[in-house]
Formats: sequence, C-alpha cells, structure tokens
Amino acid sequence: MLGDASFGETVSGDGTARRALVLVENLSVPFDRRVWQECTTLRDAGWEVHVICPRGEKRDTEPEAVIDGVRIHRYPLRAATGGPAGYLREYGSALWHTARLARRVGPVDVVHACNPPDLLFLPALWLKRRGARFVFDQHDLVPELYLSRFNRGEDLLYRAVCALERRTYRAADVVLATNESYRDVAVRRGGKRPADVFVVRSAPAVDRFQPVPPEPELKRGKPHLLCYLGVMGPQDGVDYALRALAKLRDELGRADWHAVFVGGGDASDAMVALSRRLGLSEQVEFTGRIPDADLVRHLSTADVCLSPDPRNPLNDVSTMNKVLEYMAMGRPVVSFDLREARVSAGDAAVYAPANDEAAFARLIAQLLDDPEARARMGKIGQERISGRLSWRNSQAALLAAYSAACRDRTPASAGQANRTGKRPRR
Repeated sequence: MLGDASFGETVSGDGTARRALVLVENLSVPFDRRVWQECTTLRDAGWEVHVICPRGEKRDTEPEAVIDGVRIHRYPLRAATGGPAGYLREYGSALWHTARLARRVGPVDVVHACNPPDLLFLPALWLKRRGARFVFDQHDLVPELYLSRFNRGEDLLYRAVCALERRTYRAADVVLATNESYRDVAVRRGGKRPADVFVVRSAPAVDRFQPVPPEPELKRGKPHLLCYLGVMGPQDGVDYALRALAKLRDELGRADWHAVFVGGGDASDAMVALSRRLGLSEQVEFTGRIPDADLVRHLSTADVCLSPDPRNPLNDVSTMNKVLEYMAMGRPVVSFDLREARVSAGDAAVYAPANDEAAFARLIAQLLDDPEARARMGKIGQERISGRLSWRNSQAALLAAYSAACRDRTPASAGQANRTGKRPRR
C-alpha cells in the first residue's frame, strides 16, 4: 500500500475513504496507460476512485465496469470528423455525458480532469461548487497542439483554445505537468504558483514491458528489424520516418532491413498510402493496434526503434511515451533533436537535426552497423527507466499533489453520511 501520513489523510475519522473522480475525454480507460497508473496509485493509497471516459471501439466497451477496485463509467462517443463542426458535436456530447455520469457518482473530494480538450473545467467547476478540489492533469498543451496539427496559425480558433486553457488554469487548485517544460508553461502562461504545479512524468508500466527472446521470423528474412510504436496523427512524424526509410534504401543503398509500424490513428490510412507511393510496401509493415504480447515480441526483436516526431511547437516540449517504452525494452532510439526527447532519453538515443530526414536515415544506418553501440544505448535506457524516470517517483509526486489539494478538507463521503445519516450508495 502507498498510503502514508506524509501524503495527507485518505480516510476520515469514521473510516470513510476520500473519493476521486477522474475525467477523460480522448481515450478509454484502462487503455489510457497514464490515467490507469494514476488510478491504481490512488487506489493503493486508500482512495475510492471513479473514472468517467468514452467507450472504446474494440476494448473498454462496457458502459460500466469495476476493474481492480476502480469503478469506470463509460459513455458512447463518436470521434470528430468534418472540421470544427465535428469537434463541436464530439465535445458537446462528451460534456453532456460527463455531467450526467458525475451526478450519478455523487460527492467527491477531488475532480481530476485530463486534457485534451481544455473543456473539462466546466464539469469540474460544477463539482467545485459542491466542495471538490480540482486537479488539472495537463497531458497536452492544446494551443501548441492546435498550431502543430492544423497549421492554421494564430487564428480565431487558436485564440479560443488559448482562452479555454486560461480558464482551466484559473479553475484548477493543483496542476499536474508531464515534464518541466509543461510546468514552466503552467507557471508562466497559466499564472499558477510554483507550489501548486507538480511534475508527474508518464512512465512505462515495467511489468508490461518485459523483453522476451527475439523472433527472427519477424524480420521477414532481413538481417535487421526497425520498429515504430505509437499514434499516427498529423503531428506524429510517421511521414518523416517513411521518407527517411526511402532515403535509407535509395540514397544509402541499404535493403537489409524490415520495418514494422505498430499503432493507429487518423493519419494511418494516409501513411499506408504514402508507403506505397514511396515503393516501400515490401519492406514496411503496418500492424494497426496489436495485443501487448505481440507488441513485446516486436520490440524484443527490433534492432533500432524510431521516434520521428518533427520539431514543432508541441513536440519540442512534450515527452513521447514511445521513447520511454523503447527504453524500457532496452532498444536504442533514433530521434529528431527535440528538447524533451533529450531530457527523457539522454544517451539512450541518437539525434538527427530537426526534421532532417537524410540525417535520420544516416543515423539508422550507423546503428545497424554498430551492435555494441546498440547494446550500450539499450542498457542506458533501461537504467534511466528504472531510476530517475521510474513511475515510483511519479507516484510520490501524484500523492503529494493530492495532499496539497485536499489539505484541511473533510472527506466528501463523510460529509454526505453526516447529512443523510447513512453512507452513500455505491
């Protein structure tokens, strides 16, 4: 158990647990790994944890579930299509369902809202008026995400997302930042007190990423396997990786590799089409989302892993989960030179000048020719994940943030019991 007096009281005098409600809009739970790690950390510290999130398409489809002691309330949600009107429909539906399910959950001590979008401060404010404290878990800088994804400049919609971010910061009692760059934004742009912003880094679940013996057949008859893992959206750089692989083949004369791209997203079909146009269909395989066991098999066999996120306003200051997962598996990484990529990977990666596809290809070739460097980098990555970047450190920061948010607060469940004369229904 992680409960400790240094993190504040998690139960009231009559033994009722403090209650946390976690709000998520862009992923289902427990598929959202960061959110799930936070939920289980809070549970182990003695919190009663509820989650409101959308249903998944192929997993997390039940409207309600209790998983490992965490109660999850899910709603149907159709992802946005067709421009701004599609996002208005998506977000309007999500807010309506979130408010509906929050009423069902009842009083809570903490409402913990995870962005994007920066609209969940609206149900959070409703819960704050009923005595909850608001913890804002900033997964993305939405203004930078807008600039990087849509390439429309600082137009009216950009100014609108900036205004929503300001409202969210203003409403939040505590902010969770995924790295120091995000923390600086919360203090500088958000006007938060440094004491109210806690760095809770995302970290791989080490029990999920345990290497297994490599399987040479995954290399499709080639000496080497390259691997990409992650979302395939417009800002994620899969197109940069594919063009770099074409240069690796055509300009460097290297055909001794097979590449696997694991994951999905709204750009995945376009990336498959680009692969065909570049003549890479025989050497590049797109698997879509695959079970954890298959993911581990591919990563255990990979010689080099790819992190092709181009430098843009969002990527330069964001921590890439795929880089951390590559490191947990002991794989060397090729990345573009991004500020937070260096903070995360250090010497576990090599860095091409920002957005230079030819340099990216050359670094892949260098690593393919240097097995000793690959082994050394892989060891460095595993040591960093088990040390300063471990989830243990993030757990301590998360619980400290909750302690700060709830200082001198009476548990909501105790307050409800006192008003009604009985414990609330579960």
